[in-house]
Amino acid sequence: MDSSINNGSFGKWEMVKKNKKAGMAGKMQNVKKGDGGRKALTEANMPKLYPSSPLKTSQTIFERFEKIGKKQNKEQVPPASFEQQQKKRNAGKMNKKPYSNENGQRSGKFKSLQEAFKALDIGDLQQQLQNSQRVFAENPSVWVKDLAGYLNSKLQAPDNDPTLSQHPYDYPYCLASKDLKNIIKTLLGKSPTAAEELFDHCIYSMLREYDKPNGEALYGYRICIQALLMEKPKIATLNLPSYLDLLRTYLNKPTKCLTIMWALGQAGFTDLSEGLKVWLGIMLPVLGTKMLSPYSIAYLDRLLMMHPNLTKGFGIIGPKDFFPLLDFAFMPGNALSPSLQDQLRRLYPRLKVLAFGASPESSLHTYFPSFLSRGTPHCPEGMKKELICSLTECLTFDPQCFSVWRQLYTKHLSQSSILLNHLLNSWGSLSGKVRKSLQETVQSFQVTNEEISLSTKSDHVKACAAVCTNLQLKMKRQRFNWSRLLLVGLVFAVGFVIHDIRAQGSFNGSSVAQVLQQSGMMSFSQQAYNKISVYSNKGYSWLETNAPYYYSEMVKTFGPTLEMAWEKTIVTSAYITEMCAGQIAWIKENAPKLIELLSASIPECVVNFIEYLKVLLLFIHQNYLPLMTYAVTLMDESWQTFVKSCNGEVSWLCVQNHLINFTDSSWSYLQNRSIAVKNWALDLISRHSSA
Repeated sequence: MDSSINNGSFGKWEMVKKNKKAGMAGKMQNVKKGDGGRKALTEANMPKLYPSSPLKTSQTIFERFEKIGKKQNKEQVPPASFEQQQKKRNAGKMNKKPYSNENGQRSGKFKSLQEAFKALDIGDLQQQLQNSQRVFAENPSVWVKDLAGYLNSKLQAPDNDPTLSQHPYDYPYCLASKDLKNIIKTLLGKSPTAAEELFDHCIYSMLREYDKPNGEALYGYRICIQALLMEKPKIATLNLPSYLDLLRTYLNKPTKCLTIMWALGQAGFTDLSEGLKVWLGIMLPVLGTKMLSPYSIAYLDRLLMMHPNLTKGFGIIGPKDFFPLLDFAFMPGNALSPSLQDQLRRLYPRLKVLAFGASPESSLHTYFPSFLSRGTPHCPEGMKKELICSLTECLTFDPQCFSVWRQLYTKHLSQSSILLNHLLNSWGSLSGKVRKSLQETVQSFQVTNEEISLSTKSDHVKACAAVCTNLQLKMKRQRFNWSRLLLVGLVFAVGFVIHDIRAQGSFNGSSVAQVLQQSGMMSFSQQAYNKISVYSNKGYSWLETNAPYYYSEMVKTFGPTLEMAWEKTIVTSAYITEMCAGQIAWIKENAPKLIELLSASIPECVVNFIEYLKVLLLFIHQNYLPLMTYAVTLMDESWQTFVKSCNGEVSWLCVQNHLINFTDSSWSYLQNRSIAVKNWALDLISRHSSA
């Protein structure tokens, strides 16, 4: 038997090697029996501990019902054939890498979302929610999650755009029926403590759907988010830092990022301040990202268009948020494309109003240092104009900016020289208060320039000193004051009239009254005064009687229309101001120069005109006055002769007879003259022919 075993195992060296290892292992165990025996014995007697599987989260009642339904459907399907099973195995081997539905294109059971809403069974939804509330009576978070899950499973339609940019701002919630909206609002009212949990659940559920190979459409979750934020928009801003971290983890998956941005941005369509918080906390940090920047700016545009009254957003944007926007809007070569930069530049004036707030006279000094530091000589021209305009606005509205400027002067000499040059060129448009503050500031700058020039020689210091000298000369130069001239003329005229009345004793005896009487203005003015007084009394009595009634009727009839027209006018004026910003800036820049030129040249022209008029009047008085006297005398004599020819009474018949006589005499004279000329011409021709 042994020989048969040996013969059968001939050539099988592996078996011999394995037996040797087993024998060596047995020997080693016998050697270490004294030390390891006890240990092996204790290990054999102790119970073994197996690692437990991770705990699973509890399922909602709706998810449990769905799984039971899917299981029953699977049991009714006949088993696949062997060839199909073999194909599935091969496909599984080939595609070992998990698939992610990141492109956002998902097809549903219905062709459109409207059809899905029509097919939605409101009664079944109410029954599911009643079951959920009965089973989980103490857990309202399960109710709202069941609502979101049910709606999302039933509203399956094509969903290809994570931002729904081609639809209204309240899409898809606007398609819901009144009954469905009432059910959602009622359930949210019953579970106020679960609102924040529902919001987080909807966002994370949407993100998980993108990881599935055949993920569902997300309309149900979107509807729950919109319904929730319409009532409580502050929920979206309770945990913005966490959502920003989540957004940054998905920067390589833009569909998920856009979904997060869309969900948080729904708060802004109800409350402007919450929308600005979301934009500043979520969208501004990723504004330079290529795939996310278009939606960020489009959302900001829609947000500001929906809220034309910007006062509700005051206090949200501060200097730390405003100046990155300024750089994005005006600095060339940044992460934004030229079209997006133009779009942001059109929104910039409204963002500037939001940043300056309701009381710019007490907040602009916090913006002045950043404006000043950016206004370097190498700054782009468009941004330089905006910085100069903003700096001038700061100096005009907030007097504290002058003290801030004096503190920053030595560190920003080049920027200060540019600003001083602008103030010099626009001196005529500055108010008296700004001129007074600027005068004190320039004097301190001159002292600082002298101190710096003693230690170092710099071109910027020389430029600042030259501009300060020109400004001081401009301040000392007196400007022609037209308002004072008009005031003096008015006072002189009133004083002359009062002196004339006092000298004559009464107004009727004064020379002013005589002039008015001779010109016919006295009687006309008295008649006009009497008529005006009569009609004004009648009008006052009529208004006193009928004005309250007609006013109330007009308010009832035209009040809503006028309010809408006023809102549209505000929006239109803002749009026109935005579109004509370049022309307005040009006018603001060049109008002070024109005013200064007119103020400097018109007074000399007026003086020269008065001198020329004086010379002309003297020449007429010396040369043409006797001629005028003779002409007046001749006209008077001619008139007297004409009156005598009419027997002392001028009538239309007399004038007609004189005209007929004058015409007949003129015609006879002309006829005689023409005959005489004809005879002279014939006589001259006969003489030439005879010769």
